Amino acid sequence: MSIPVNASVRAVPNFLVCLHAARSFMEAQDDASAPARFKKLQAEVVKARALLSFAPTSGRPARFLDAKSGWGQFQAEQARQTAEALGLPVLRELVLARHVLLYAHSEKEVVLLSLRHERQLGDGLPWHPV
Repeated sequence: MSIPVNASVRAVPNFLVCLHAARSFMEAQDDASAPARFKKLQAEVVKARALLSFAPTSGRPARFLDAKSGWGQFQAEQARQTAEALGLPVLRELVLARHVLLYAHSEKEVVLLSLRHERQLGDGLPWHPV
């Protein structure tokens, strides 16, 4: 039996921008159901935060890092530079019900970088590691 890591989990401002964008998109889709759908997304993020605190390696390796297109390679390089600037060597993504959460981590720290819908192209880059 392994001991929980209890890593600290925080988010860069871009992650909050992504959450607001998700809410705005839900409202544009269907204003009546948006509050309930957004509340569900918030609950998923809370669960993800708890999971990542316990086990930072829970997500899969960030797939977009292997992009073949020029734009994809540019975004991947931005993500690598952001993780490096944060001092966090590993980029991973955690799949939620309908969204993908991009994060950087070490053994004791997790930083939530971006959130996108599963059908959304790109990862909402650039973000600011402040």
